[in-house]
Amino acid sequence: MGKMKYLIYARKSSESEDRQVQSIDDQVSRLKKLAKEQRLKIADIYIEAKSAKQPDSRPYFNKMLQAIESGEADGILCWQINRLSRNPIDSARVQWLLQRNILKSIQTIDREYLPSDNVLLFNVESGIANQYIIDLRKNTLRGTLSKLEKGGFPNHAPIGYLNDKEEKIVIKDPERFYFVRKMWDLMLTGRYTPPQILEIANSWGLRTPKTKKTGDKELSRSAIYNIFANLFYTGIIEYDGNQYDGKHEPMITLEEYDSVQFLLGRKGRPRPKKHKFAFTGLIQCGECGCFYTAETKKKFIKSTGEIRNYTYYHCTRRSKKIKCSQRKVIREDNLEMQIEKEIKKWTILPEFRDWALDILNQENDKEIEDREQIHQKRCKAVLDTQKQIDNLTKMRYRGLIDDEEYMRERKLLQSQIASLKQVLRETEDRAVNWLELTENTFHFATNAREAFIHGDMDTKKEILMAIGQNPTIKGGRLRIETNEWLVPIKDTYPKLEEDYLRLEPQQVLDNKERTELLTPVRLRWLPGEDSNLQ
Repeated sequence: MGKMKYLIYARKSSESEDRQVQSIDDQVSRLKKLAKEQRLKIADIYIEAKSAKQPDSRPYFNKMLQAIESGEADGILCWQINRLSRNPIDSARVQWLLQRNILKSIQTIDREYLPSDNVLLFNVESGIANQYIIDLRKNTLRGTLSKLEKGGFPNHAPIGYLNDKEEKIVIKDPERFYFVRKMWDLMLTGRYTPPQILEIANSWGLRTPKTKKTGDKELSRSAIYNIFANLFYTGIIEYDGNQYDGKHEPMITLEEYDSVQFLLGRKGRPRPKKHKFAFTGLIQCGECGCFYTAETKKKFIKSTGEIRNYTYYHCTRRSKKIKCSQRKVIREDNLEMQIEKEIKKWTILPEFRDWALDILNQENDKEIEDREQIHQKRCKAVLDTQKQIDNLTKMRYRGLIDDEEYMRERKLLQSQIASLKQVLRETEDRAVNWLELTENTFHFATNAREAFIHGDMDTKKEILMAIGQNPTIKGGRLRIETNEWLVPIKDTYPKLEEDYLRLEPQQVLDNKERTELLTPVRLRWLPGEDSNLQ
């Protein structure tokens, strides 16, 4: 044993799993003492300050193995077996040298590993070191993900923000937040390049935060570009290819971020889509039937330095069976103008609405009375038909008709009952809802245009759905199949409005005269009403 030559290998990583390991100087000192006690000859000392988690990442470890393979030494003296490796690749290299008797001894503070030992023992202890790294990585990742999901930031905060070590949150840097925001403002004007903004910021005296080892320096060229590419300033945290909503106060909006990326000639980094469009999923291509989609594009106005957003709708052309020639895009403002033009067809005067509803309310009692009579007649028709089925069954029992005739007649009568019940339900609904439906229609026709012009995205969408069905675009023109309940207004109201506006003064009209003027639209409103009253 005394003739063998040993190489001392001391390693300490700066990473978390090695924080409790003794310093390199302490390791070397203790190993030298062990060598003296056991009379081991030391050929050389290798010192490494790198992590052993990744294979082939430690130059001095590689040199030590090469020295053993060349016969310069026979054994390794180290603090623990996990100082040699924490990954299966490097562990296998050491084990292979040991099994081939090229490496004759590995001496640690606790024990010695020899070629004659059971290979399983070395594998277990190496595996424990490897598993420690795996478990540590999982636990660290789990903690990091938990923090991100709660809006926390696991890294050093960018300039303009500070890490609050006590509260474990990111806060505004009272000294720098304002200046970094001013840098974004300068960039958003479109009149300054990042290097020019860098020069201005440094002239303000803006410096990086002071830390124990570094800081209190002017911003670098790369730092200014990193600031303008960092989504953190919008309140979004990017980590390991994913994005999370941070709890820190945003410095800029997503729209401002996108505008800066546009000015820098970038498309921007992938992030959750925030764009919503009012009419996607509603309008189809009039040629291929595919739905229209939308996208927003930016345009820089040199004269004003303004960045304007324009939204365009176009066919997705996703149908493989039909070739679509609709390449033309339609701007959102053009599309809304066409929808507004459609709404105008069904717009009525507020005065006419009030007049019409006044008369309709007077007619309500009579309408319900008439429909109750219709309801009674239809109930009687259902009962009479059911009685015919009962009589048919009696005839079958008495042998007056055969099975075939019975089934045929019974099926016919059951079909009649189903049809009568459906009409009966419609009558019940009309008796209850006809006035409400008419009132809602008049209110819609009076207010829809104004609501569309000044409404938000959801309001515009609801109004488009209300005025018609199957909206399509072909050749840049919008077409809509008018909903049935609006047809009377489009067909009848223009003449009524003309007559109404000619009346001077309107107050002299008595109820009879108003009713006569309203009759055409009321008759058109409930098609088939006269026949139902028979």
